[in-house]
Parts: sequence; C-alpha cells; structure tokens
Amino acid sequence: MLRFGRRLREFWWRPSVDREVADELAFHLDMRARELVAKGMEPDAARAEAARRLGDAGAIRDRLTKLGKERDRTMGRTEWLGEVWHDLGFGFRTLARQPGFALMAMGTLALGIGATTSIFSVLNAVVLRPLAVPDPAQLVVVSEGWGGRAGGDVSIGNYEDFSRGQHTFARLAAHYNENYILTGADRPERLVGARVTASFFRVMGVAPLRGRVFSDLEDGPGQARTVVLSHRLWSRRFGADPGVIGQNLILNSVPHTVLGVMPPQFDQVADAEELWTAAAFTLMQRAEHDGHFLTVYGRLKPGVTSEQAGADLEPIAARLRESYPDANHGIRPFVVPLLESIVGDTRGRIVVLFGAVTLVLLIGCVNVANLLLARGAGRARELAVRAALGAGRGRIIRQLLAENVALALGASGLGIGMAWLGVRMIVAAAPENVPRLDQLRLDLAGVGFAVTAALVSALFFGLLPAIRTARADLFTALREGSRGASGRSRDWLKQGLVATEVGLAMVLLVGAGLLIRTAIHLGRVDPGFDPAGVLSARVSLPRVGYESWDRVTPTFSRIADELNRRPGVVSAGLVSQVPMGPGGGSNGLVPEGKALEGRNALSSRLRMVTPGYLATMRIALKRGREFTADDRRGRPRVMIVNETLARLAFPGQDPIGRRMACCEADDSTGGPTWKEIIGVAGDVRSAGLASDIEAEFYLPIEQAPPDAWDWVQRTMTITVRTAGDPAGATTVLADAVRTVDPSVPIFQVATMDQRIGRSLAESRFNTQLLTVLGVLGLCLAVVGIYGVIAFFVARRTREIGIRSALGASRASIRGLVVRQGLTPVLVGVALGTVASLAATRLLAGQLRGVSANDPVTILVVAACLVAVATGAMLIPAAAATRIDATVAMREE
Repeated sequence: MLRFGRRLREFWWRPSVDREVADELAFHLDMRARELVAKGMEPDAARAEAARRLGDAGAIRDRLTKLGKERDRTMGRTEWLGEVWHDLGFGFRTLARQPGFALMAMGTLALGIGATTSIFSVLNAVVLRPLAVPDPAQLVVVSEGWGGRAGGDVSIGNYEDFSRGQHTFARLAAHYNENYILTGADRPERLVGARVTASFFRVMGVAPLRGRVFSDLEDGPGQARTVVLSHRLWSRRFGADPGVIGQNLILNSVPHTVLGVMPPQFDQVADAEELWTAAAFTLMQRAEHDGHFLTVYGRLKPGVTSEQAGADLEPIAARLRESYPDANHGIRPFVVPLLESIVGDTRGRIVVLFGAVTLVLLIGCVNVANLLLARGAGRARELAVRAALGAGRGRIIRQLLAENVALALGASGLGIGMAWLGVRMIVAAAPENVPRLDQLRLDLAGVGFAVTAALVSALFFGLLPAIRTARADLFTALREGSRGASGRSRDWLKQGLVATEVGLAMVLLVGAGLLIRTAIHLGRVDPGFDPAGVLSARVSLPRVGYESWDRVTPTFSRIADELNRRPGVVSAGLVSQVPMGPGGGSNGLVPEGKALEGRNALSSRLRMVTPGYLATMRIALKRGREFTADDRRGRPRVMIVNETLARLAFPGQDPIGRRMACCEADDSTGGPTWKEIIGVAGDVRSAGLASDIEAEFYLPIEQAPPDAWDWVQRTMTITVRTAGDPAGATTVLADAVRTVDPSVPIFQVATMDQRIGRSLAESRFNTQLLTVLGVLGLCLAVVGIYGVIAFFVARRTREIGIRSALGASRASIRGLVVRQGLTPVLVGVALGTVASLAATRLLAGQLRGVSANDPVTILVVAACLVAVATGAMLIPAAAATRIDATVAMREE
C-alpha cells in the first residue's frame, strides 16, 4: 500500500514528460526573448527571433520527450532492481537466521527439482533434442503397411517407382542393414553396417568430415567396392588416422576403398552402423517388387508435410497394387518423421515418467507451502509491526515472495547437484534399447530447466502462504504476540494442502502398483520354451564364397553337427531368428483350399531351422513330428506351424497332412510351392514376454528358399543346450565355428535367460523409476502430514492441557489428534482415487495381466496410505499426551 500510495502521489503531483518538455521549451524561449528585448528589440519581434533561432520546435519537442521517457524508464528499472536486490538480500539473511527451516524447505524442494530435472534431461535427450542434421523436420521415413499398420519395409522395385513418380520429396534414399566381416588383422571382426544408395548422404544433408561419399557412378551395378566409415569406427579401429582415406579394407573377403569418414554427430543419427557401402542395385533387382527389406528415407521439399507426402505416394501405391497384386496386395504408403520413427513408443513412456516426476515436485511444493504457513504464523507479530510502521499488504507480500525466491534459488543449486547424480544413475541403470539415451547428460538446457522450475515453484508454493500471512489481523496479531492466530480455529488451508499431497501421492503409488503387478504377471508368463542352460550366438557368412544356397546350408549344418559332437553339449540347433533376438522375416501363406490371392495370405513369421532345434529349445511339439536329415532338397517339402497359425489356417480341423503355399515359386510348374504340414509346435512369445503371440512357421534349412539367405543375410543364430553353466560354453561354440570356417566370427553371444531379461529391461526400468518416484512422493506426503499434525498440537497446547486437567484420557487425546489429521487424508485418498482412474489410462499400453483401473491395486494403495499416514500422526499424538496441564496454562 505504501508503494502504491507513493506511485499515486507521483502520478498526481509529478508532471508528465510532455509537460516537462513543454515547460522547458517555453522557459527557453522566454529567457531568449528577454535577452533580445534587453538589447532593444520589440517584445513580439524578440519572441519571433527567439523561435527562429530555436529551429524546428516540433522535432526538438519529440527528441526531448523521447529522452525524458527513457530517463524515467531507466530510473524506474534501477529503482525496481534495487528493491528486488534488497529484498533478496533480506530474504537470504532471514533464512540464515533460521537454518533448520531453510535446510528442510530447500531439501524438500531440491528433491523434487532434482528428480524432475533428471527425467527432463531424459526427455530432452530422447524426444526433444533435434537430430544432428540440417533441417531435421524435413527428414522422414517412408514405409509400407498392411491393414493400417505402418512400419513395413519396401521392395527395391517399389522404391524405384516411388522415386520416379513422387513430387513432394527433394529426394529419396534406400538403406538396408548388412553384416560385414573385416579381415586382415589378428582375427576377423564382425561389423554392423548398411548398404545405401548414393542419395543417402544427400538426403541426410551431412557432409563427410574427411574425404567424400559415393557418387552415382560408384552406386552402379557391380561397382560396390567403396566404403564410408563412421567416426566411431575410424577412431576405434584406425586411431583417427587421416591416412586411412584411399586405403583398401577387406570386407566380406572383398577389397573396398575407403572414400571418407563421417563427422561424430552423424553417429547419433546412424545409431549402431559403423560403415556404409554402396547398394549398387542391378537392373534385375530394380525390377523386383517382392522381397520387402529396404528402409526408405526421404527429405521433404520446403513447406511439405508428412501427410501431403503420403497422399502424393498413394496413387503410385495404387498402381503397384494393381500391377503386382501378389507382391503388393493391400499395401499403403506411410510417411512419418525420422525422429518419431527412431523414438517410437518410447516417447509415451518418458512423457508418463515426466508427468509422474512432476507430481513429486508438486508434492514437494505443497510441503514447502505448509512449512511457510507454519512459519508465517510464527512471524505474525513481526509482520504486524511492519504493517503498523507503514508497510502495505502488497509490500509485505512482495517481501515474502522475495524470501521464497531466495529459498528457490538455494534449492535449485541443490537440485542441480541431485540431477547430475540422477542422470548418472539413469545412464548406469538404463536398458540398451532406449533410443538416443547414450546422448543423455546434464547440459545447459537441464540447468535452465532446474532454475526455471525452482522459480515457478517459488511462485506456486509461496503465493498463497504470502497472501494468507499478509492478511492477518493487525490488532489480533499484536495482542497475541508470537502465538499468532488462535489455535482454536481449524486451519482449512493446511488441511487442504495435506489432502492435495495425499491425492498426488496416491496417483503415483497406484501407477507404480499397476506396473509392479504387471512385472509379477510377466514373471509367471510361459515363454513357450525352456531358457535354462541354453547359450545363443549369431554367425554370419560373407557374401563372397557363399553366393549359392548349396554352400550356405551345408556350412550351417556342419556347424550344428560339430557342436553336437562337443563334450558338455546336450544338443545344438540353428535358427534364422531366436526368440527375443534380432533378424528374421515374414511371409504370406495361403492355406490349401483357398484361392491363391493376396487377400487370403496369412502373414506369418518365418523360422529356418536345423533338425534338433525344437528339441534344443524344448519347444513343445503338440502334434506330428520334428524335422530330420531326410527333409532336404529333392524330397517332399515340409513345414511345421505353431498353434496360432494352425488355428488361423485350418480352424477346427486337423492341420497334419494339409498343405500351404508360401515363400517361393515351383520351378517345374511356375506356380506356388506347396509345403505339407508335418507338425504343430507350441506357441512361443518370440518378441518378448510382454508381446502378443504371432503366427509362425518353421522350414528345414535344406529346403529353405534360395532367396531366403539374402533375406536373412546368410545369418543364423546358434543355440546350444549345455549340461552346466551355459555362459561357460562360449569358447566351445566359437571353436566349433572356427573349425568349419576360421574366417567367420560369432557375435551377440547371450544366454536365453539374458535375452528374456533384455526383452523386459525397458519395462522393468520404467517400473523401477515410477516405484522410486511413488515412494519418494509417499515420504514427502508423510513428512507433510507429520508437520501439519505437529503444528496442530503446538497451536492447541493450552486446549489439550485443559482437556487433560479436566480428566481426558491419553487415548482420547490421541484420538483427537488422529481424527484431526485423518480427515484431510481421507479426502486426499478420495480425490486421488478419482484422479487415478483418469491418469492410469496413460499406462494402459504398458500393462499386462491387469487393467488400468484395477480395483485391488487402488484399494491396497488407499489402505497403505491411510495406515502410513496414521503412523505419522501417532508421533505428535504421543507428544500431545505428554503435555503437562500446569505448564501449558502457565505458558499461556
């Protein structure tokens, strides 16, 4: 009020800048006219001459007015900053005089800020930070989808047609993963790379750090003899030697000339790829519209959206569906931003975590608000004296808010330290399959977020207590002294804050409870095989020397035979894609009795296996027989289907002896190849315990389609069941492979238990984080409840003493205190239940075996909250029973 009054007086009594300028100009003209009159001029002539000598009065007036207003703004800004600086200094000194309160408030708030900043850093690294390429918003992924599901790979022929017919892309590029074996050193090394078209690097818009990239000529048929290295491989394998440019590397037994090295930021875009060679499609490949294995990248023209690009490709897809119905039946083009394609559903999981950690920050803010209310009650006389000396309510509120800002700045410093520690812990505990998490760090964005969160929190938790404290009755406060307002009135604001933090804690705990129940459910899920004692490893044969299927299949069979002869090996088998492992592919199968049309094809996952694989994995054979050595080329073609595919293909019928068409054409008839079902295997959760069961079928490798070895890049996964610890069989497995081909290394060695664990790693990580946040929120809520009840006891000391003097038992006093605290807790539980029913829908995609609104989880969490809150109340309640009535009356 005092400051407002001063401003009001200045507004009425201080002349405006326009008035000052007008008065100053008039005074100047008047004085100059007087000088001229004194020299003998007539008054009118003197005034005219003075105006002439002054010049353009309007321009001078405008210039002076501008200078005057700038002066007033500078003075006002300086005065305001000085007052703020003074208020902040006073706030820090006030907090220093109450170190206990300051440490408790700062620590509570710092916990929320540190946790929130840590999760924000994850969100920033994975979702918000743009890709390290020029104009990343223009980069998209073009995929093909069936039945409205995006994400399918593109065939070479379709890519060529899309490239020629589109009008919305600056250019398109094709890309597919390739395994490379680098030889010429002490021992072969397997590298992850890709074959790309020459347009790939132009689409990405990133120039090489050294050398150059492919030209269109080097991407021509038969010209795939050049390589571009990632910065990661260049540094790791070649010590960042610039002389590597122009050298030859032996990749898959073929010399490749090193053309260039990409910059380090491109490693973040390329993920695991360490090198790139030219795709060099042949004319025959460019005309092939089956075999969908390409990832297609595109750079949109300026101003074009993903939706417009998808609409542009749809007429081309319609022509492809009509011209090549067998290969393209039902396909639809999908165009999604590259960053969205990389992040996938991880975005939703991180956003949920960020929402959860924000609740923790809100609980911390509510706790601090309660502390400030209690502190404000103790400062009632001090603030009343300030008001009596002329401080208006606005000035008192501003001073209290300045103290809160000082508190927030101190908490932000502690929070940044906690966030730094939290980021390191997240990096150490995070699963490997979270995209871009390797870029996680506490950077300037995270520090800025921490400071901003602290300042916003200061306004959030400080405004209501400041207004409440400043509105205290002056006469009552001076009369009651340090005791503040009467303790006989129930403090609805404090109770409302307690109900709020209990409700927020309940939302957190219900979410954590649902994820914990999901984890328990997944621990009981049958994967469809026995992982105990099984070791797996991938092996890839180079293209050179293994161009033909009749070289590939005997080599893999020899590896299986060699392993089965090794001591300690119970059984061994090879598969094109092991459960929870990479690789594999899908095919459309048409059951016997249905027209050979794309609409009748059942999309199923292909598994090429050696005889004995099902027995090694202990996948149950429900009907029929397993493959044998007689199931080879030249013999009747056979297959084993899983229960899901058998049910889809032949509902209510016995599938044994029935046939299905798939995978390749019959050379003798030109029609489809029919394969007889000789067995039905049990369902396997191949994509992970949290995934749905898919239709799958098995083919013996000796009868695998020749083109299939290109589909899987001549890569198989070895599975070995051992009598002892499977991890110790790695040497046995590697020796067996070297016996067959010394130039071929094994890679991605893991036990099946480890593969199952990795498939659940991200889900487990999210569960652990949300559980930690829920426990943290519960602890903060308990501290808040304890603080409010302790304050309640302290304010009602006299009343409790009188009750005790009048014969109240200790049990009745404890009941009074607990009832006082239990009311807001129950209200908070009710509010939290309603909020949980809405909030947990965000977790629906992560839940298995439990619904998002599971009543058991909600009831258990509510009961635990009430029990823990009651336990927190019993401590101050016990203190209340020890109040001496005589002492209480004397203190009053």
